[in-house]
Amino acid sequence: MNQPDNDTLREEVRNRYGGIARSEGSCCCGGECGPNERNAAEYAAKLGYSPDDVLSVPDGADMGLGCGNPHAIAGLKQGETVLDLGSGGGLDCFLAARQVGAEGSVIGVDMTPDMVSKARRNAREGSHTNVDFRLGEIEHLPVADGTVDIILSNCVINLSPDKQSVFNEAFRVLRTGGRLAISDVVALKPLPERVEGDTGAYCSCIGGAALVPDIERMLRSAGFSDIDVAVKPESAEVISGWQEGQGYEEFVRSALISAVKR
Repeated sequence: MNQPDNDTLREEVRNRYGGIARSEGSCCCGGECGPNERNAAEYAAKLGYSPDDVLSVPDGADMGLGCGNPHAIAGLKQGETVLDLGSGGGLDCFLAARQVGAEGSVIGVDMTPDMVSKARRNAREGSHTNVDFRLGEIEHLPVADGTVDIILSNCVINLSPDKQSVFNEAFRVLRTGGRLAISDVVALKPLPERVEGDTGAYCSCIGGAALVPDIERMLRSAGFSDIDVAVKPESAEVISGWQEGQGYEEFVRSALISAVKR
């Protein structure tokens, strides 16, 4: 099956998630979307977010689009500068803003204009003055060199057709000693042929999942050290619910990915 080119994949992803933003509903990486499709708070609990996390952010910030909780490994500190790759409605940005405090700052980057507009509206409604949402691609970050302490991302890097550039850009914008705290979908073995070239599977966070050794290699190539890709076996239950009957949980899992810029 012919593989779509990178620009086609980006446009498919942008259209899919722009539609989610406009729907004012919740969704999940691999499932169908709708205003009342699923209880986003219930899904967030499965990913490791507490009820307090969900209640502390503006309505609409939790869109049910994650595959884990990057805050579990982030260790955010007061005064830090945080960057969220693929910030969506702003859930992880707003949680980070609470942890870094007024002296810290949070930048959210998303390539979908409707998502950025939604997140900015959420920030105004929640009076989050230390959060800045920017339109941009995570392969070409609108962020200056060496200005970020920690990068978060939740189920977004798998959607990039050029993951090496994402990790290269992450390394560029981090300060020395800066770190990654990422939740993403990874492949445990090569994906089946029926998934190759399927833009629906790609936009559903399945078709673009990279093998764990490839992620480790790309992070090393970017310059990172202290690399850890911790696959979560229990995530099979969540993934099996994305598109029931497809058997994607046989091939992919959620993982927590950490690394440091020395």
